[in-house]
Order: sequence, then structure tokens, then C-alpha cells
Amino acid sequence: MVNFLLVYDRTRGEILREEEFSDAREAMEARFAAEADHQGRDVEVIVLGARSRDDLLRTHGRYFYTMDQLIDRFSASVRAATA
Repeated sequence: MVNFLLVYDRTRGEILREEEFSDAREAMEARFAAEADHQGRDVEVIVLGARSRDDLLRTHGRYFYTMDQLIDRFSASVRAATA
């Protein structure tokens, strides 16, 4: 399991920082430091666990894809499910 720290700017819709940690404690310490750095801004700081970055893209794509990309991916999934 890999721990991914994401610092996401909600206003701009983009990741400001992405870092991988093998140690969960280190990931959480980095999270708390990042939260302090971005306090008062519309920034989301999270740590997510996943087997790989590809798994993270599947489960939490909203952080990585533009709105247009998310719509395209959703549309493709609906077409595949109804074919």
C-alpha cells in the first residue's frame, strides 16, 4: 500500500502537490504540515491509500482530470454499460 499526499486547489481545480509515502505516519505528518501552510485558502489536503497511482486515478479521478475529461470518461462508461 502506498500513501499519496495530495494538495488540491479547489478554485483552480488542480493539484499543487502530489507525493508518495511508504510510511503512513510520514504521510500524515506531511499532511498536517501542508494544512498549516495552506490554512485559510480554498485548498484540500488529503492522504489516500492505494496499491498504485493507477488505482488512485480510478477511485479519485476528480483530483487528476479536468471536468471535460471526467465527462468523457463517464460517457464512455455509460456507453459500455448499455452496449
